[in-house]
Amino acid sequence: MYRILIVEDDAGIAEGLSRAVEAWNHEARIVSDFRAVVEEFLAFDPQLVLMDIGLPFFNGYYWCGEIRKISRVPILFLSSASDNMNIVMAINMGADDFVAKPFDREVLMAKVQALLRRSYDFAPPPPQLSHRGAVLNTGDNSLIWQGRKITLTKNEYRILYLLMLARGKVVSREKLMVGLWETDSFVDENTLSVNIGRLRKKLESAGLSDFIATRVGVGYQLI
Repeated sequence: MYRILIVEDDAGIAEGLSRAVEAWNHEARIVSDFRAVVEEFLAFDPQLVLMDIGLPFFNGYYWCGEIRKISRVPILFLSSASDNMNIVMAINMGADDFVAKPFDREVLMAKVQALLRRSYDFAPPPPQLSHRGAVLNTGDNSLIWQGRKITLTKNEYRILYLLMLARGKVVSREKLMVGLWETDSFVDENTLSVNIGRLRKKLESAGLSDFIATRVGVGYQLI
């Protein structure tokens, strides 16, 4: 569990972010005094900051600069001003990533997870995940099916890992793209389709058919 500080003056957005953070089993705190962001930062000691740009009294760039004087904690900017100038400004002030409003919460949290992973090197996941008798071995990136070991590429393993974590729920294409490439931008969506197609053929050749279902216009799930 990680502590995530939310610096957002829109109460509705802030509460929504807090619920999304807590749904991923992290601890969230919303800044209450926008004249004392650094004080609240120090009191909470977060491991990631979600920072809006347009804030009362001082903007997000100012507070990012102040936090950077005392900490290298990852900062992810949120803003409806998504032009190149604002993105460049955010990065130059020390931000680690930038998400434009309005945003999909699932995609945002996938980016948060990726940023936390890059920053803190997640503790090893449980050694095995399974579905329909197929066991994903997280130790050597392989799938065991009816006593046979299926060697997976990095992308094939990551796809199955994300789908198995979802426990049969639909995983959006955007979340899979972020999970594989840590972005849902500048990646041709056909690349994901190709990866899914190759994985299906590998599973079918091992006798594991109809394992991954396509939910048109939404994403994929294990069946």
